[in-house]
Amino acid sequence: MTSLLELSGIEVRYGGIRALKGVTLTVEPGEVVALLGANGAGKTTTLRAISGLVKPSAGTIAFDGRPILGLPAHKVVALGVSHVPEGRRIFPQMSVLENLRMGAYQRRGSLQDDIAKVFQLFPVLDERRKQNGGTLSGGEQQMLAIGRALMSRPRLLLLDEPSMGLAPLIVAKIFEIIRDIREQGTTVLLVEQNAAQALELADRGYVLEVGTVVMSDAASTLLRDDRVRAAYLGESVA
Repeated sequence: MTSLLELSGIEVRYGGIRALKGVTLTVEPGEVVALLGANGAGKTTTLRAISGLVKPSAGTIAFDGRPILGLPAHKVVALGVSHVPEGRRIFPQMSVLENLRMGAYQRRGSLQDDIAKVFQLFPVLDERRKQNGGTLSGGEQQMLAIGRALMSRPRLLLLDEPSMGLAPLIVAKIFEIIRDIREQGTTVLLVEQNAAQALELADRGYVLEVGTVVMSDAASTLLRDDRVRAAYLGESVA
């Protein structure tokens, strides 16, 4: 069976700095895959390479068997890949509804069914549908960013640090929603600072260090690994 997403030997440079050094990974249909690592490990750059926001200098990227390396970002979205960037990046002067419609800018026809599905996932956004995005709380803005990405009906959702800066109760809600999104048929590649919650949700995980994949395994196995527990879960391992 063809992997939904396959990266092989991806290299990305920023000037003289090699941000990614031969990254290879796969994501199978229906999975949640966690991408872990310290700040500067290359996690965000990996997502940006997939979504067409940066162009790798070497390697290949295939989505559902089709090469996508070098495609502009809007064409990657059209193929079924949506990216929720770190920091949310909503349109603060636009209403919730206007932000959601922007997520479907490449589609034609009625968006009402898709908007209704987003409001079913995020009832608070329905309550604030006419409110400007910039007036929402941090958690509500994250929900709006995810909802906007879902408006393009993605097969693969790239999530970059969805829990960053949010209160614990809101974080729990965000992870519950990610689980619901997967159950509704969307595959997820998740970059997340909260390694424990990410691995509890994910099927598999990869660990990046300084632009290189140093570990990959089932999420349950990574949760038990002494190196992961010490480095990313804050546990003291004898």
